[in-house]
Amino acid sequence: MDLVAEMLCAQLRAAAPEVNAVRICPPLIRRLGRLPLAIAKRAAFNADRLANRWWDYPRHLRQRLNEFDYFHICDHSYAHLVHVLPPERTGVFCHDLDCFRCLLEPEREPRPRWFRAMSRRTLHGLQKAAVVFYSTNEMRRRLEEHNLVDTARLVHAPYGVSPEFTPDPDEFDSTIAGNATPFLLHVGSCIPRKRIDVLLAVFAGVRARFPELSLLQVGGEWTPAQREQIDRLGIGRAIQQQRGLNRRTLAALYRQARIVLQPSEAEGFGLPVIEALACGALVVASDIPVLREVGGKGAVFCPAADVPCWVETIGQLLAQSAKAPERAERLAQARRFSWDQHAQTILRAYRRNLRCAA
Repeated sequence: MDLVAEMLCAQLRAAAPEVNAVRICPPLIRRLGRLPLAIAKRAAFNADRLANRWWDYPRHLRQRLNEFDYFHICDHSYAHLVHVLPPERTGVFCHDLDCFRCLLEPEREPRPRWFRAMSRRTLHGLQKAAVVFYSTNEMRRRLEEHNLVDTARLVHAPYGVSPEFTPDPDEFDSTIAGNATPFLLHVGSCIPRKRIDVLLAVFAGVRARFPELSLLQVGGEWTPAQREQIDRLGIGRAIQQQRGLNRRTLAALYRQARIVLQPSEAEGFGLPVIEALACGALVVASDIPVLREVGGKGAVFCPAADVPCWVETIGQLLAQSAKAPERAERLAQARRFSWDQHAQTILRAYRRNLRCAA
């Protein structure tokens, strides 16, 4: 959640100059990654990241406890850090429950004992924090359903839209328009809950009616099963995948895409939905509570994993764009979300907590 941390610090510095907002992000220390031929590169990186997260980061924080009035953990998967921070002066932003699924639904996500132990310590850190922030009402419902956090400590702080995501085109648009065939766009990772299998099946069905279309997937990396599905569907030549794009390039892709697709079966928020709407894009998303809350009247919804419905809906929108929500409605929905409001909500929560502790 680097974006959330970046936007929070930027907005606090701009709107609350009396607040000295500092990002504490110690550099990754490479140990196994520096050993030649020791183990596979990915395994070495993961081992180094684990050591940094659970050993180096806490040690770094212990040396800086007296420098700050409050500590804000922008990503709940780092909530184990609450154990080394003053919990009464620490808040955590809980984006989703993915890293706790092995504890909450062990039958759906079995994990080894060491992994469950780390998840349990992370969860206990979240539960110790003075404030726990969440982005959607559906996220609050999940926290309450599992009785994870005292509701008195919960604060609703929706994400915002970065300034690059605007309906106004720039030079990136002309470059993309000149080089690309008409394309559908998906932004996000390729983890199971994103339902990339549905995305690929839907694209194959749509392309049978609109053979000029291509699919651009941004931010993910195909799994072996997804590559096999691409080969089986015979759509490999019509699919492209890109990673590491800056926000201006991504904004141009949203503006140039025929439709932005979000077929996830579960989300904590669904940031690509409001980014796409802020660029004036047509969005078709899974009809799940989180995406309904975020997309509102600006997006079109289909039942999650209902491939025929998705194919039919997208086909209708491609053939008759007038059936889509009006552009003004899409932009109005995106304007409901602001990083400035996000930062102000978080700042008010800490100030309120400070007054209560006085």
